[in-house]
Amino acid sequence: MKHGLILFAHGARDARWAAPFEAVAQRIREQRPQLHLRLAYLELMSPSLAEAGVALCAAGCTHIEVLPMFLGTGGHLRQDLPPMLERLREQFPSVRWRLHAAVGEQARVREAMAATALSLLDEVDATSGDAV
Repeated sequence: MKHGLILFAHGARDARWAAPFEAVAQRIREQRPQLHLRLAYLELMSPSLAEAGVALCAAGCTHIEVLPMFLGTGGHLRQDLPPMLERLREQFPSVRWRLHAAVGEQARVREAMAATALSLLDEVDATSGDAV
């Protein structure tokens, strides 16, 4: 059994937008060098979900996890992603595809965002001497 991971993000016209996602992917690669990992984008950037899925299947992955790098489950994740994933399931029926909740809906991510906001306020307190 060979696992693969697709980090699925929206995409943007400005290539710099992808830098945080590339940093996340790099961190994962450093911690799990044996993992087959691809970034994929809904639109405006490549590779697409289909291209990333095909690449992981070509690498021999039999279990592929899809993690939407979205803060919440909106229209793209409810309407656009399921048919794209279904096409991959049809194209590669022997591969187990598992779609996870949006990263922003993961408890650890929500905690990290709250901690970041609170630390920002602590920094403001420390530099201004005023309580926020």
